[in-house]
Amino acid sequence: MAGIVSEVTDNNFQAEVLESEVPVLVDFWAPWCGPCRQVGPVVEEIAREKGESLKVVKLNTDENQQTAISYNVLSIPTLIVFKNGAEAKRVIGAYPKKRLEAEIDPAIA
Repeated sequence: MAGIVSEVTDNNFQAEVLESEVPVLVDFWAPWCGPCRQVGPVVEEIAREKGESLKVVKLNTDENQQTAISYNVLSIPTLIVFKNGAEAKRVIGAYPKKRLEAEIDPAIA
């Protein structure tokens, strides 16, 4: 489903992210986080534009602390690109779309 941002959990992170055939952008966020709400629409727009070449998912760090801890996510929003099951790029904080794409595009290619 191109352009859809789905939720991942501690239980399905391995299958949905690490075993993905395409690069995955994971948005580590929480509902109470203002900057996370700012970056949310940017992440959704990237998901729509990248289509089949990038899978985009969100992980609620309040509900899925095990995964957040295992990837050393200490502040949110943290956006991590996973490629071939490994971390390829990490961006911490809310960025405008052009800046965020400039950061993550090399890791996706």
